[in-house]
Amino acid sequence: MKTKIFAIIFALVYIIQLYAETSGNISLRNFSKPLIVITLLIWLYSSTNLKGRFHKRIFTGLVFGLIGDILLMLQSGRPNFFIFGLIAFLLCHIFYIRAFTLDHKSNPNYKNPFLLWAIGVFAIFCSGLFFYLQPSLGAMQFPVLMYAIIITFMAIMAVNRYGKVNIFSYKLILYGALFFLLSDSALAVNKFAQPIPQAGVLIMATYMLAQYLIVYGTVVRELVVKKTEI
Repeated sequence: MKTKIFAIIFALVYIIQLYAETSGNISLRNFSKPLIVITLLIWLYSSTNLKGRFHKRIFTGLVFGLIGDILLMLQSGRPNFFIFGLIAFLLCHIFYIRAFTLDHKSNPNYKNPFLLWAIGVFAIFCSGLFFYLQPSLGAMQFPVLMYAIIITFMAIMAVNRYGKVNIFSYKLILYGALFFLLSDSALAVNKFAQPIPQAGVLIMATYMLAQYLIVYGTVVRELVVKKTEI
């Protein structure tokens, strides 16, 4: 029941945010953007009571995501806010990685048949995107590279959950990680390389789906072999 209620609430926030992006309504956008993660924080807390380390780490990651949202929302005329927002999202991904690592530790001897393929594909994508952006990055080369490495590792660790959790949770979080990768890639291309038509809509639509799917996957998560705390 909670899942349906929060799905409806999140859908409303989703629609409002995309309407604000398409219409250029800055006041509405600034009102609705923080509600994205706030809704997910309330859903995660009310559904799990943060009873396990996995839940706590995803919750903490979301908090940093909320901080990043606010900083990026207010970056106009404040160039340092983009850097601070980047750091906040970097910490968000680090906490997601730490959460996904718990699933690996629950059954470390399981051989994931997709892991090496995932490492190769994500490494090629990350390298290709960085070298495409590099001529336009200037002083941002190192921060962007570090961010690209961390989010790529987050996606790899999402793949690494296969066989260690129930398949529904695995798919939700994997799709969430892929949407996050798409959202951040679009943001980077739009900011540093070339403008993307309706970039705000693309970035926010994929970002909101990413966070929603990761939280949904956290709420329904069950370990296959319980060798660690929940």
